[in-house]
Amino acid sequence: MILSVNGIHKTYGKEKVLNGVSFHIDRPKIVALVGPNGAGKSTLLNIITNLKQPNKGHITILDRDNRDPEIFKEISYMQDNSVLYDYLTGFDHLQFIGDMQGISKEKLLIAAKKVGMESYLNKKVGKYSLGMKQHLLLTMALVNNPKLLILDEPMNGLDPTSAIRVRELLIEEHQNGTCILLSSHNLSEIDRITSNIIFIKDGQLIEEDISTYEKTCYFVDVDNVNKATSILKENYIAKVKGNKIIFYNEDLPIQSFIELMNINHINIVDIEKKVYGSEERYQSIYMKTEVEL
Repeated sequence: MILSVNGIHKTYGKEKVLNGVSFHIDRPKIVALVGPNGAGKSTLLNIITNLKQPNKGHITILDRDNRDPEIFKEISYMQDNSVLYDYLTGFDHLQFIGDMQGISKEKLLIAAKKVGMESYLNKKVGKYSLGMKQHLLLTMALVNNPKLLILDEPMNGLDPTSAIRVRELLIEEHQNGTCILLSSHNLSEIDRITSNIIFIKDGQLIEEDISTYEKTCYFVDVDNVNKATSILKENYIAKVKGNKIIFYNEDLPIQSFIELMNINHINIVDIEKKVYGSEERYQSIYMKTEVEL
C-alpha cells in the first residue's frame, strides 16, 4: 500500500475541517485533491506528511507509520513558497536537501535541468518570480526520486509554457513509477493529467473516477436546421439552439451524425466539441448547478 488515510478528524477551535477522511492508494497513479479555498486540502496534505497532527485517525505511507522520519527518503512534499528563503540561492536550497539525504551534486543538477531552472539556479530566491519559485519547489521535491510525490498547487503562478512543461514532467514521473497526489484549483490542467479525483466537501471526501462521468458534447451548425431536426427527432436525443444541433456523443456518435447529414444533403457549417469533465462535476458538487445542453 502506497498511502492509507484512515478516519482523519481535524478541528481548529470549534471549526471542524476534516470529518473522518479516509482513502487509499494501492498502486502508482496520479490522484487530484480538489475543493474550494478553506475546504481542508492543505490541512490534509500537512497531516499526511506529519507536519500537523490529527485529532483522530492514522496514516501509513509505504506500509509504515507516517511519523517515521525514514519515509522522507522515499517521499517528497512540495509546499507553497513560504518555505523558501529569499537570501539563499536556488542551489542553496537543493544543497541543503542533498546534505540531509546524501544526494550528490550531480543528481541535484539533473533534477534542476529536468524542471528547466538551470539558468537561475545560482540567483537569490528574493529575485525569483512566482513561476521561478514554483520551479524551485518542484525541483526540491524531485531530487530524491520519490516513490510518493505530494504537491500542493504545483501549477500556481506558471505561465502556459511552464504549465505544459510541468504537466508533461508529472506524467513522465508517473510513467516511471512515481505515485502523485496533488491539490489544485486548475481543473482544466487536472483533466489533462488524471481522471482520478478526490473532491473534499464539508470535511469529507467524494472519491471518483471522472472518466465515468466525463461526456463529450457536440454543437453542430447546419445550413438547414429544420430539416436536420425533423430527421433526428424520432431516433436520437438532441436539442436545437438557433442554427445549432446539440447532442452528447453517447446519444449520437459524431460520425453517425455526419453520415446522416450527408445522406440527406444537409451541409455542416461548423462543429464545436466540448468535453464535460472535472469542472462540471465541481459545479454540481459545490455550486449545486448541473450543466444543461
